[in-house]
Amino acid sequence: MIQYAPMRVFDWQQVEREQLNPMLARRVIHGEKITVARLELRKDAVVPLHSHVSEQMTMLERGALRFVINGEERILHAGEVLDIPPNAPHMVVALEDSVAVDLFTPAREDWIRGDDAYLRR
Repeated sequence: MIQYAPMRVFDWQQVEREQLNPMLARRVIHGEKITVARLELRKDAVVPLHSHVSEQMTMLERGALRFVINGEERILHAGEVLDIPPNAPHMVVALEDSVAVDLFTPAREDWIRGDDAYLRR
C-alpha cells in the first residue's frame, strides 16, 4: 500500500512574518517540491536583480508592480498572474503598496538555507 504524507492546512495569519527590510515582508510555506510566499511590498520597495533555478508564478492580490525580466518591462496589476521562467534575471519595483503571492517550483532551497541576503538590504 502506498504511504502518503499527511495533509497540511496553513493560515497565512499563523505563518511567521519576516520583516526582510523596512519596505518588504514575507510569509513562507515550504512543501516538498514547492515554495509559496506571501509578500507585502511598500510603495517604492525594490527586489534587486536576481535569478533562481525555480520557475516562479506571481499572483498580485493588491497594488501594482513593475517587473523587468530579461530586460523586458511589464507592469503587473491586481488580479493578474505573471510567469517567470527558471534562471531568468529579474527585478521588481512596487509602484503602490502591494501584496503578492509567489509560487516557486522546485522549492526555494536558497531561502531554506537562508541564502537570501539580496532581499534583506
